[in-house]
Amino acid sequence: MTESENRRLVLFDIDSTLINTGGAGVQALKLATKKRFGIDDDLSGIEIAGRTDSGIVRQILAKHETQPTDEELRRFFDTYIELLARQLAITEGHVLPGIGELLERLESRPHITLGLLTGNLARGAQLKLKHYGLWKYFPFGAFADDHHDRNELGIVASARALEHTGRRFAPSSVDVIGDTEHDIACGKAIGARTIAVATGSRPREILARSEPDFLFDDFSQTNDVIAELGW
Repeated sequence: MTESENRRLVLFDIDSTLINTGGAGVQALKLATKKRFGIDDDLSGIEIAGRTDSGIVRQILAKHETQPTDEELRRFFDTYIELLARQLAITEGHVLPGIGELLERLESRPHITLGLLTGNLARGAQLKLKHYGLWKYFPFGAFADDHHDRNELGIVASARALEHTGRRFAPSSVDVIGDTEHDIACGKAIGARTIAVATGSRPREILARSEPDFLFDDFSQTNDVIAELGW
């Protein structure tokens, strides 16, 4: 197989796939909710893992019987981003096992195109990944700003890959990587190859039920991961 035939678009989730922020994002959501509604809310009943920020905020507004108008969403997003920057500065987090080496090696391979497919707002993704030194690896992505339904983001990411590279990636040449069943579903929605990693809140057996094409405990064995995935 030639390098051209082996070209792949590799799309990463962020939270609990690339990094663990030590809860900075969730804490920022709680503080933003308190600032907006004046009460403490532990966000019980709000599904967060694997969901988009815009979808999460819609859940929060619905819980507090508030219509998700464009103005309400904008105000909440702005408050959240401000608080996220503060939380990242005081919360202990880390890059997940093997990620630094994996990204470094993939970036050096001309047949690999790296991108993001994440539930984060674009501003939040940049804040988080810059804080952990990973933003430089991702020239484009699809974000919660693009759609609140994660299953719609794969199409956006593929379109941005075309804009960035001038190449159209067939679904069979796309890898979607994440730590929840929602990431797997998102990849399957565009016919991509799905790669699950059990570094988040979902144990391996739960991820396996969604039938990803590949399932890893983590990416610490970088050589083995690259070999198994044919990167």
